Amino acid sequence: MASTGLVLGQANPAAATLTTLYTVPSITYAVGSSIIICNRSATPTEFRIAIRPAGAAISDEHYIYYDMEVYKTFIATIGFTLATTDVVSVYATLATLSFNLFGQEIT
Repeated sequence: MASTGLVLGQANPAAATLTTLYTVPSITYAVGSSIIICNRSATPTEFRIAIRPAGAAISDEHYIYYDMEVYKTFIATIGFTLATTDVVSVYATLATLSFNLFGQEIT
């Protein structure tokens, strides 16, 4: 098994739009280690992060953060394992947030 540490995804979603941050490629597993959300404005805004198994349509049980307010930068150092075609989705109430997901892909 080969493992590569990298930036898994980066996004600046449009306001109030669920956006794909990362989709696990075929024949690959991924381990997410941290998610960093940067608010580029002086106005606090809220974000959501969801993990959708096998790219399922969004549902309440997929959210790991929901309407969390961020003033400057929010750092979540968490570990989660994703299977092929799993999707990490993000959402922001304003278009001023940058999302960065770091981790490893394992093939």
